[in-house]
Amino acid sequence: MRTVLIIAAKEVRDGLRNRWVLAATALLAIFALTLAFLGAAPTGAVKVSPLAVTVVSLSSLTIFLVPLIALLLSYDAIVGEIDRGTMALLLAYPVARWQVVLGKFLGHVTILGFATVIGYGAAGAALIAVHGMDPEAARAFADMVGSSVLLGGAFVALGYLVSTLVRDRGTAGGIAIGLWLLFVLVYDMALLGVLVADQGRFIDGSAMTWLLLLNPADIYRLLNLTGTAGVSAFAGMSGLADQLEAGPAVMAAALAAWIVVPLAAAMALFGRRPV
Repeated sequence: MRTVLIIAAKEVRDGLRNRWVLAATALLAIFALTLAFLGAAPTGAVKVSPLAVTVVSLSSLTIFLVPLIALLLSYDAIVGEIDRGTMALLLAYPVARWQVVLGKFLGHVTILGFATVIGYGAAGAALIAVHGMDPEAARAFADMVGSSVLLGGAFVALGYLVSTLVRDRGTAGGIAIGLWLLFVLVYDMALLGVLVADQGRFIDGSAMTWLLLLNPADIYRLLNLTGTAGVSAFAGMSGLADQLEAGPAVMAAALAAWIVVPLAAAMALFGRRPV
């Protein structure tokens, strides 16, 4: 485990040196603060907690932004090192290949987690300081921040899987962008088309639940927009929440599975890949 932590620490240092940590934190903080105060401006008239509004707004932002940052961090983590010749040097030390993958993964997740917690936490703290504490909304906000880190971890793991499958960085970058488009945009549009064509004949609540669990972005959206009554009502997701057959614990486990399965596949593939 010490070897894994040393590799992870190296990735964090590289992220600091390359300004990835600063850039990601600043980007998330700027968007979060903007959405928090612009979105919370009219809430006094409708008696809605500003934090609840911010959870809805930031959940929509996170689905687009965090997966993209995660894939940009990770798509060349393996293939880029091989192209530069540094991977062969690293493997000359007494280190297992799975330790390399796991250590680099933990380093990148640490970078993304730090940026998310600080960036979103600044917006939450500012809202609480201005509008006061709403315990239910604060818990929903904390859950949103934690699940954002999980979502980022899922896409970092997918980036590692891509990075172990291809032979050059350009191909890895193209596939990474394709994955982002698939999970963030294309999947939901295709699912909507299927539901319209089906008209409720075959796809019931159970089938709908499984279809949504096949997309980590949809799991994240459901976990945050249906997790609490206040946020669910404001987001207009109460009806869908009643039809789903998966609770928050199941959705969180499914999001964790989106981390474990691609990462395990990346470790297995890298273990057989010539360097």
